[in-house]
Amino acid sequence: MRERIRNHVRHGYRWYLLGALGILLVAALSGAVAGLFAARFADRPDERRASEPAGMETGSSASATAEDQPAARYIEVVESCAPDYEDLCINVRSGPGLAYPAVAQLRRGVVLKVGGVYRDEGGRTWYRIVFDEWIRYPDRISKDWYVASDFVRPFEDESAGELQKGAALQTDKRIVIDRSAQRLFAYEGDELFMNTAISTGLDLTPTPRGTFRIYRKTPTRYMQGPLPGVSDQYYDLPGVPWNLYFTNEGGAIHGAFWHINFGKPWSHGCVNLPPEKARTLYYWADLGTPVVVRD
Repeated sequence: MRERIRNHVRHGYRWYLLGALGILLVAALSGAVAGLFAARFADRPDERRASEPAGMETGSSASATAEDQPAARYIEVVESCAPDYEDLCINVRSGPGLAYPAVAQLRRGVVLKVGGVYRDEGGRTWYRIVFDEWIRYPDRISKDWYVASDFVRPFEDESAGELQKGAALQTDKRIVIDRSAQRLFAYEGDELFMNTAISTGLDLTPTPRGTFRIYRKTPTRYMQGPLPGVSDQYYDLPGVPWNLYFTNEGGAIHGAFWHINFGKPWSHGCVNLPPEKARTLYYWADLGTPVVVRD
């Protein structure tokens, strides 16, 4: 009887070991399959959390380290969605890594100022964005902003600045804004440098006529509405690019990444250009360049 019990226990133990090994093998295979599926669908926006905007970043990271100095003072978004958010947009995150929630999305053509550079555990570079200008509605930025380097162009800008009072003006350049034709003409002497379609102000917020000078250049500006006494329309546009200011009330020539309606009035008083045209004009124009707005 005891021998039969010993044999039964021995055989049962063997079956127990075989069963345990089988469970471990199935678990390992399941993990491998899950890993394959995770790798396959990691960059699909519809697999992300429902509360998170779909974006273009892939991979993962949990922590990041700050670099000593920023690699650039500004970044320009060069690969992202179009004005109507067609296709995938680059995400803004609340921290330097994909483990942080997405808090906004950026369209192609946005320009932002860099306040710091971080590198996550996977080696990806993240730019911390700063808004150190005066902002009409600062409460609209409730979290920190970090942008991955994958889809942006870092750059410096030595041409930014303001016209000093009493500065001697020596330029043969001039810019003509034709409100009737909805076109901009830029001249250097008698030579035409640029002829492009634009969007000036709507009837309730017209671009003022007259002769002005470019008194300030900045590659980025946070523009917001409503504008008290001017317009009650809500808008929120961080990163408006390539600004050439020519009126004391804030009228500027700048790029517009939020529409493609150039050739017809569309603005709150500024002069809108396609971002690539605005960039070219920005670097060409000097402080003090005359701006003539006419019908």
